[in-house]
Amino acid sequence: QVQLVESGGGLVQAGGSLRLSCVASGRTFSSSAMGWFRQAPGKEREVVASIRWSSGSSTRYADSVKGRFTISRDTAKNTVYLQMNSLKPEDTAVYYCATSSVWKPLPTMGARDYDYWGQGTQVTVSS
Repeated sequence: QVQLVESGGGLVQAGGSLRLSCVASGRTFSSSAMGWFRQAPGKEREVVASIRWSSGSSTRYADSVKGRFTISRDTAKNTVYLQMNSLKPEDTAVYYCATSSVWKPLPTMGARDYDYWGQGTQVTVSS
C-alpha cells in the first residue's frame, strides 16, 4: 500500500501563488508517473499535470494551466510538487496527487491509469 499526503493548499488572492507538495510513503515506492488532479464543486475531476517519476524531465500540462503551473519531483524525498503562479478564481478546487505504475511513452494524463490517490488539499482563489 502506498500513502500520499498533500499539503500547501490555502486561500490566496487572484494573481497569487501557492506551492503544493505530495509525499509518498508505504511499501517500496515505485512509480512510472505522478500526477496532480483537481475537482471543483459540481464539476468532474480533471487532470492538471503529470511527470515521469524516474527522470523528471518529461512533463505534461492541461491547456488551462500551461505557462502558470510547474510540476516537479524530488526522488530523494519521495515528493512531487506543483508550483502554481498567476492563480485565477477558476483554479479553485480540491487538488489531489496520484501515482501511476502504468508506463507510457509520455507520463499519463488519464485518471484511470493512477493507482493510489491522496486525500486532497483545498485551494481557494479569491477575486
